[in-house]
Amino acid sequence: MENTIEGNKELNTSTITVGGVYNLLCDSINNEDNRSVVRLGRVDPTDNPLFRTTTVALDAITRAVHSYNFNCYPPTLGLLEAKSAVADHLSSNLPHKLSAEDVFLTIGGTQAIDIILPSVSRPGANILLPKPGYPHYDLRATRSLLEIRHYDLLPKRGWEVDLDSLEALADENTVAIVIISPSSPCGNVFTYEQLKRVAEIASKLGIFVISDEVYAHVAFGSKPFVPMGEFSSIVPVITIGSLSKRWFIPGWRIGWLAICDPHGIFKKSGVVTKIIENLEITSDPPTIVQLVCTLQAAIPEILKKTTEDFHSNNLMILREVANIFYEGCEEIPCLTCPHKPDGAMVTMVEIDLSQLEGIVDDVQFCTKLAKEESVILYPGVAVGLKNWLRFSLAVDASDLKDGLSRIKAFSLRHAKMS
Repeated sequence: MENTIEGNKELNTSTITVGGVYNLLCDSINNEDNRSVVRLGRVDPTDNPLFRTTTVALDAITRAVHSYNFNCYPPTLGLLEAKSAVADHLSSNLPHKLSAEDVFLTIGGTQAIDIILPSVSRPGANILLPKPGYPHYDLRATRSLLEIRHYDLLPKRGWEVDLDSLEALADENTVAIVIISPSSPCGNVFTYEQLKRVAEIASKLGIFVISDEVYAHVAFGSKPFVPMGEFSSIVPVITIGSLSKRWFIPGWRIGWLAICDPHGIFKKSGVVTKIIENLEITSDPPTIVQLVCTLQAAIPEILKKTTEDFHSNNLMILREVANIFYEGCEEIPCLTCPHKPDGAMVTMVEIDLSQLEGIVDDVQFCTKLAKEESVILYPGVAVGLKNWLRFSLAVDASDLKDGLSRIKAFSLRHAKMS
């Protein structure tokens, strides 16, 4: 019998990825009415014409190509100059300094996940993952034979971690907890105090923290971004990072994992050795776009020469889009956004199905919306929260307004008669 997600035959385990669900919803669009498609589900900042990477990045790549110095195979663990640049970049926000030996370059943040989870797996082990969260963690954990235990993020408390549940979930076989900050898909930024409590609980449980910081510094609300490595003197941390979102270059696939462990616990446990072993058996991608060595050679210049104006201007755009979204969402009776987004490029919205006729869950809401209004939203069940929706904020303001208008019309058309 086919294994399905929450009883939805449209979403089976072979498609429960960001790309798989997105493609499924694209297939639901009615192409006969020739309406433009509004994509509010895919988190790709390059869809927004306002988001263009800095010329610093383009110039760095050009110089690396024309130097003829990087047409070789890259070192397995990454170019030394690039590793050093990433270490310096991360260290500027940490109480201790990282070295090049602490950094391993990866093909985007996704490969970092693919490397880390098998490295910490052992027979009978389990891992704590956020709910809602990023689906690739669940996929990779399952393939790494790690039992998945979900801890809740609390929407009524600004998507804070349910700290009370962590100790109850963990046991002697728990190896790690994953935290994503700024949060995808919730769009919140965790406070210093909450991250410190997570570190203290992890230390008490004898586990370490995998901190997904792909959206590092993409914080446009009142809370500043705090790296989990700040607390690595309390608990060892593996940080996942990337240039993809903050520099608007997801297709370049430049990522890293960094060992934040001033007490050397990872080395003693053999985790670093396993990470190196898993990197050594991973092949580089063959496509022209992902010229690994050349892209790595550009990292130092990108990190050191990008101006603060580039980042601050982009945060201003995201802040404006978040305001438009939050205000527009309030005009749609069946939708509730419990927390105004203040980080990352995504947010979650709850559906009140009791107000709708003939729509039983979030998947049906999204498939019908795609068919009737040519608007693509991401169903919450795919990120672990049924009957919610995930919105992308990495869109043009005019597209967002158009999409919200269509969603409102769709909701009113399917509203129950009072």
